[in-house]
Formats: sequence, C-alpha cells, structure tokens
Amino acid sequence: MNELPEDAYLVGGAVRDALLHRQKDYIDLDFVVPERAIETARAIAGRYRAGFVVLDEAREIARVVFEGGTLDFARMEGKTLEIDLKRRDFTVNAIAYDPRKRELIDPLGGSRDLRAKCLRMVSRENLKDDPLRLLRAYRQAAQLDFEIEEDTLVAIRSLAGLLGNVAAERVRSELDYLLLNTGGDKWLQEAWRDGLTRSWLNRITGEKMGKIPRVTEEANRLESEFVFSPTTVQMAKLALLVSSVPEEAEKELADLKYSRSEIRTVLAVIKNFPRLEGELKARDRYFLFLEVGKVFPVFALFALAMGIDRTLVLSLFQAYLDPDDPIAHPKPLLTGNDLIDRLKLKPSPLIGKLLTEIQVAAIEGKIGTFEEAIEFARTLALSIL
Repeated sequence: MNELPEDAYLVGGAVRDALLHRQKDYIDLDFVVPERAIETARAIAGRYRAGFVVLDEAREIARVVFEGGTLDFARMEGKTLEIDLKRRDFTVNAIAYDPRKRELIDPLGGSRDLRAKCLRMVSRENLKDDPLRLLRAYRQAAQLDFEIEEDTLVAIRSLAGLLGNVAAERVRSELDYLLLNTGGDKWLQEAWRDGLTRSWLNRITGEKMGKIPRVTEEANRLESEFVFSPTTVQMAKLALLVSSVPEEAEKELADLKYSRSEIRTVLAVIKNFPRLEGELKARDRYFLFLEVGKVFPVFALFALAMGIDRTLVLSLFQAYLDPDDPIAHPKPLLTGNDLIDRLKLKPSPLIGKLLTEIQVAAIEGKIGTFEEAIEFARTLALSIL
C-alpha cells in the first residue's frame, strides 16, 4: 500500500495470527507509525473512499473502515518501534512486520513462544499498567489454545485485585468471550481460581464453577433435538456465576453493564429454579412456563448443569417445543372482555386473577368449554368479592 509511511509497521494480533496460520473472515490490521497516525488514516480513508473514525485523539489512534475489515493506525508508544513493542502485553503480541522490507521484528522472542504455544508477559509492570490484561491472558489462552507461562501466572495472581479498577464494559467483554466459547470453560475456571473474578463476581462457589463445562456438554448432547444459540449457552453459564439471591444477582449483572434483557433472562432462571425442587403438578408446570417464557432453553441448560433429574427436565423441554402442549402453550377458553360482558365486571386486577385460575382449571381438566369457564369464573368471583 503506497499510502503507508516508510516507517509504518504491522503489529499485534494480525502478525501473530499470520504466523499461526489462523484464518479470519474479517480483516483487522493494526499499524504503528512514529507520528501523524490520524492524518495517515484519514488520507487512506479518503483515497479508498472508506470510513474514518478517530478512536483516541490524545493517543493518536484512528480507524479506517472497509466493507470487509478495518485498519487501525496508532502513534508509537516511545521513540522507537522496540520501545513500543516492549510496552505490550504478551510476547506473542509484540511481534512487528515491516511490509516494505517483508521482515519480522521480534526483539522479545514472541515467535519462539508461538511455537511453544506459550503466553508469556512482556513485563509485570505492563500488566499492572492496564489490569484488563490480567483477564485478557485467560481469554487469549482460550482463543489460541495456549498455556500461560508460570511466572506470568504468578504475576497475574499477585495483581488480581487491580481488575476491580477496570471499566465494567471492558471486563464484561473479556468475560463474555470466555462464556461464549467452549474453549473458555477451562480458562474461566482458572481465572476464578486465580482470583480474577473476585472484584466483580464474588459470590461464585466452587460447586457452581465446576458445573460450567456441563452447560456446554448438555448443549452438545441435545444438539440433535434442539440447537442452542451461543447466547443461550452464555446466559446459562452466567446464571451459574452470580448469586442465587435474585437481588444480589441483579446488582452484580448491572455493575457489569449487562443489558436489561440479559439481566431479566438470568433472573428468570434464578427465581424459578426452586420450582424444580418439589413435585411438579400441572398447576406448577403452568406457572413455571408462564414465568420463564421464551428463556426456557436457558433455564433447561441451567437445570441440567445443576443436576436436576434429566427425565424431568427433558419432559419439560419436549412440552416447551410442542406448540400444541396444553400446559406450556395453553389456548385460552375466553378473554377478559368476555368476563366483563358476561359477568358485568369492571376492569380491575380481578380480571387477571380470574383468567389465571380459569387457565389452571382448564389444564387440570376441571373445565373445557366457554360456558364452563364462565360459570367457573362466576363462582370464583363471588367467593373473592
């Protein structure tokens, strides 16, 4: 690319992945230049009519956005490329490539660590300067199928408390990778053992953490009957990491900046899980499906991981998957307007209560027609009023 300055170097993950022969559908290249990084990015974006975004004006970082990828340009940290590389997180990410000379620059032995499948810190101070790198070590170990070098682990454990100072959105991003990818199960457990989750999820128990791989196993086991989305698996695992007390779990998730939808999903699982601990009669099943709703697949994976009787959970799952199941997907015998018209009732919370009891009576086989539902409601309304 002729627009690149003479002293521009390709760095970071793109170099690492190329050396590992890892293919990506999306191009993501990072370049460092001694100066004028934003101007360089702007010129390339203009030349190729691509998008242009300034990511960090103070540190001079800008992005060029193409349909199939991005190019990031950043000013070198320090006066030389070697200084810049020595300020990075791990040696495998501290390899540069000179696109003009077609040469690798590898002052820290990152290529050697790539061959050894080893994640080694550049320095303890670099991890301390940006504590997110502590958790990122486990994410990259999962991503690359590497092991973390022992001295690096010692440093991470000693600095684990600093992760509480990192912005919640950044922590959640690394955590989500471990939750979303099957290779992350082992490293999520390791991160917990090494104290990395303590600042954000301090109610995790060893028992629940040990059940994380079971979510993945159950999702794979049921794949012939139902394909679980990665998000469903993620939410089931997340429900294992938070407190079993809904109010505490809600705060933990809110502190990590999860969305309202994600929080509602996890809370629906936690709040309704105790229903499985007793006998599930038709009425109980009705309220379970009513409360859990569309997040039932998350609930089912969580229940299986927690060791609830497999026959019970699968019977509930089959009912959920059957649109004609009278308990999971009941068809109402009448509407609230029918009750108002026939019983001369005023709109009030009573209508909702009557409709719920009518539905329960129907699934229990006590009533089966419109007129029977009206008479049932009439009798019940009199007893309430």
